[in-house]
Amino acid sequence: MKLVVVESPAKAKTIEKYLGGDYKVLASYGHVRDLPPKDGSVDPDDGFAMKWQAYGDKTKQLKAITDAAKQSDELILATDPDREGEAISWHVQEVLKGRKALPAKVERVAFNAITKQAVLEAIAHPREIDDDLVDAYRARRALDYLVGFTLSPVLWRKLPGAKSAGRVQSVALRLIVEREREIEAFKAQEYWSVAAAMEQDGTGFTARLVRWRGDKIERLTIGTEGDAMAAKADVEQGAFKVVSVETKPLTRNPPPPFTTSTLQQEASRKLGFSASHTMSLAQALYEDGAITYMRTDGVQMDGSAISAARGAIANRYDASYVPDQPRVYKTKAKNAQEAHEAIRPTDFGRDKAGGGDHARLYDLIFKRALASQMASARLERTTVEMEEGTGQTALRATGQVVKFPGFMALYTEGRDDKDDEDGKLLPAMSEGDAPAKKGVEAEQHFTQPPPRYSEASIVKRLEELGIGRPSTYASIIKTLKDREYVRIEQNRFFPEESGRLVTSFLERFFDRYVSYDFTAGLEEELDDISGGRAQWQEILKAFWQDFKPKTDEVMERQPSEVTAELDKFLEPLLFPEKEDGSDPRLCPRCNEGKLALRGGRYGAFIACSNYPECKYTRQFGQRGGDQPDQGEDEILGKDPETDEDIEFKTGRFGPYVEMGQGEGEKPKRASIPKDIPRADVDLEMALKLLSLPRVVGQHPETGNDIEAAIGRYGPYLRHDGKYARLETTSDVFEIGMNAAVVKLAEAAQKGGRGRGAAREPLKILGKHPRTEEEIKLMDGRYGPYVTDGTTNATIPKTVDKDELTLEEAAQLIDDRAAKGPAKKKRKAPAKKKPAAKKKAAPKKKAAAKPKKAADATDEG
Repeated sequence: MKLVVVESPAKAKTIEKYLGGDYKVLASYGHVRDLPPKDGSVDPDDGFAMKWQAYGDKTKQLKAITDAAKQSDELILATDPDREGEAISWHVQEVLKGRKALPAKVERVAFNAITKQAVLEAIAHPREIDDDLVDAYRARRALDYLVGFTLSPVLWRKLPGAKSAGRVQSVALRLIVEREREIEAFKAQEYWSVAAAMEQDGTGFTARLVRWRGDKIERLTIGTEGDAMAAKADVEQGAFKVVSVETKPLTRNPPPPFTTSTLQQEASRKLGFSASHTMSLAQALYEDGAITYMRTDGVQMDGSAISAARGAIANRYDASYVPDQPRVYKTKAKNAQEAHEAIRPTDFGRDKAGGGDHARLYDLIFKRALASQMASARLERTTVEMEEGTGQTALRATGQVVKFPGFMALYTEGRDDKDDEDGKLLPAMSEGDAPAKKGVEAEQHFTQPPPRYSEASIVKRLEELGIGRPSTYASIIKTLKDREYVRIEQNRFFPEESGRLVTSFLERFFDRYVSYDFTAGLEEELDDISGGRAQWQEILKAFWQDFKPKTDEVMERQPSEVTAELDKFLEPLLFPEKEDGSDPRLCPRCNEGKLALRGGRYGAFIACSNYPECKYTRQFGQRGGDQPDQGEDEILGKDPETDEDIEFKTGRFGPYVEMGQGEGEKPKRASIPKDIPRADVDLEMALKLLSLPRVVGQHPETGNDIEAAIGRYGPYLRHDGKYARLETTSDVFEIGMNAAVVKLAEAAQKGGRGRGAAREPLKILGKHPRTEEEIKLMDGRYGPYVTDGTTNATIPKTVDKDELTLEEAAQLIDDRAAKGPAKKKRKAPAKKKPAAKKKAAPKKKAAAKPKKAADATDEG
């Protein structure tokens, strides 16, 4: 028997149909081993030796592969045709070697498309594992590990509230932060445009003012309303005649078929897909045999594919749409490897595949690939110049007409920004004609700052700079979002305060390692390893001998010293000069103290030097000139029971109300929810907020209290350790018993996972230092436990849950994950209960939850 190992079960199922009964095809479900997330997994002092650990959730797959390998005469490693695929094959081989289950004959095959012809061709021409690609994988994995595990602890200790940093993600974040700085520093300029509505032979068109009083009109020439009105009057009074008509032919060539990055860009523009969603859909299409391999920077197509495309074009259109010669493309991307074909359909006779989003993405890939081999579009652009009698004032009209659509009949490429060109058709005009003037308009404009990055434009920019690789763009963006360094609004990236602070820290203390040239240069060196032109340990050694001393140097600094350096570095942003020349650091509350950056447990903020006498603060991301004083603390009144003052206050995390400041006592506080306006926060509202949780009543079935409260994630109901979400803050104070019971029942029916059913954590411990997932302390049925959303770990009885640290919680989760999924115990049949005296209404059974399919996607 011959054992074939691939990554995913979908791929295994497709390939098994093509091979005979002598073959057994098994899936590894992606990578089977990785570096353990703890210190010492890479040893720089021992030639960067790596200690690999099998994934806890891959035990079943590895056992199946091992058992099959022991009964096989030959092992065929058929993982994806890229660096990550090569690494998976190497890992599988090493695991089997360690278990003494490696067959005598081991071969590596690779195919760019999962079609019968491609698979059988690959099986007929096997090769050995590419050691250069494996070395390149090891170098990248070690490099990312060393950067993360060396730099992140510096961040945690010197920049309170900061999260981890990454080799490539931090550079992508810098792009987003720098764009935000450009936008903030941008000063809009006023300008005006003047245009006339004209008509010739019953056809209307628009002509723009291009010369006024003998001077050429540039974009910013007319800068005031007065000049604009004077120009408008001159156009209104002038009698314009056509002085020239110029017609030029234009040719537009089709774009090349998709690479990974251009597919992500176009899917974002045209379909609104995120990079990760696009890659997930493309992975499925590839595994179904519909498209070629989707991680590529190559733009070329195989000769047979080009012939098939030209045949499909001839069948769909007439011969004029097929160019005389096949089109050959070369990539313009920096550091492109072009190891694989562009992304294309495996069969140009198949114009549809899949359903829903899969079908939409396939349609995009199909049309782009087919259009790439179609004839060029032929257009004609006409420019008409008109002058009044003196020649001092001139108007210009432009128009465009498509003479032959060519590839544009099938596909036109999307754009990140709108094209200002006027593509309308002009009426036929000749020199000496005097079109009728129907009206003149003067319009005010303001120059616009550069646009924030979208997913499409950030991928494009990273590719232009040579940062990252096709397989990494989706994960880079996902990491930035998961770490909450950025947020996305209307498909544009906005840096969060934490992202801006981390970027500033890295720019100040690790500028070289977040510079674009250095990161791109390092990518080139890693590519040299792939090509056998460099030795991987030497590349790591050269990086490590400079990077490690730098991190040691910063680690030796006091946090206060680091904050002071950042305060100075960020001064132009945090304390911009004021128009009246006054001191931008002067505290607006006490008018004596100086404002400066401070580090707190939850991150950086701006505070007055006269603290605690002056308690003025503002958030880190608020520019000094843009934010008003947060105001003095306001006494709303007295608590009718304790006679203590109740105050309205504003801290760096927002407004809140506070009661009681007795000596040795912690004052009672309640945050003001975002849906309550400041004007509504009076004594009555403050007393309501401070009184929470509110007992709605006793549940009719259990007799236990139903409570309404406001938590970290919003308003909710709680009963017997079960939760249900509420829509608004007012619901907390107004919901009655009947509605509360219904809400809790609906939440229970959803299994505690859907909308309206959220268990409130006892505490948010922070982000896992290695996976970046949020760790929560929960109160479970069998006692307290910690979870990162995927793995639950019980807290030992010897550990006080209130004293549990983030690192201890992370280690508990890692240890639990390493053991693999818990085995479910079979329950004994339930004993029949005696019939109730009073017959209760029958309860509806909760719908059975579908089993979650294993995720076979390799992030690459």
